Amino acid sequence: MPKESDKRANFVRLAEGRTQLALDAIRKIGNLSNSRAYEYTEADVKAIIKALRDATADVERKFNSSTGETFDKFRLKG
Repeated sequence: MPKESDKRANFVRLAEGRTQLALDAIRKIGNLSNSRAYEYTEADVKAIIKALRDATADVERKFNSSTGETFDKFRLKG
């Protein structure tokens, strides 16, 4: 059985790494706003922003309750 200090150390290590990866990925999504390199619609932008907001809301719900996990795959239409 892991000690509480081990559980805390594991949480901190994983949370820092995973949060940094998520932040890096969000910055990369922001790079897609370069209209000279990419073509996108307002609907695409709204879908991306909604998916990100929904995902962060889901993280908040998970930390505030003990409900089960949900995983959705993001896809743009067309």
